[in-house]
Amino acid sequence: MTTILFNKPFDVLSQFTDEGTKDSARRTLSDFIDVKHVYAAGRLDRDSEGLLVLTDDGQLQARIAHPKYKTAKTYWVQVEGAPTDRDIAALRTGVTLKDGKTAPAEVELMEEPKVWARTPPVRYRKSVPDSWLKITIREGRNRQVRRMTAAIGFPTLRLIRYSIGDWTIDGINNGAWRKT
Repeated sequence: MTTILFNKPFDVLSQFTDEGTKDSARRTLSDFIDVKHVYAAGRLDRDSEGLLVLTDDGQLQARIAHPKYKTAKTYWVQVEGAPTDRDIAALRTGVTLKDGKTAPAEVELMEEPKVWARTPPVRYRKSVPDSWLKITIREGRNRQVRRMTAAIGFPTLRLIRYSIGDWTIDGINNGAWRKT
């Protein structure tokens, strides 16, 4: 069994080939990982960064990706604005999205993490503060964390997946990977 922890950069697809247009020059996992027969366990959007687990073990893929297993996924989320305790409480009890109410999330304000610079940089507005949240969910809806922060009025500027279960990006540079 092969399991790889990859710290996915911004603007990289979570697949080995780009099935977009023929003129597309989007970066994929194959630009970083040369291991055969491993596949992403779950997805991480092109505009999100951080931990992606790849494996050749179908059962492990299912345990990570399928909602019935409720695998914890923790994100460091930079949002536009300054959420109050009341705003955060809404995330902790679940917010209603177009596809239904989310399960309660674990949420706390955090200091800005010491992470790599993003290319291109996040857009900042001098008149609007930004904040960092640590959000742990056990679901995996499409763009869920971004939709949750938007639902409480704080759009996501940057999203970094820090951990999946017990695996983290600690010690893995952005764009790098290691076998476990």
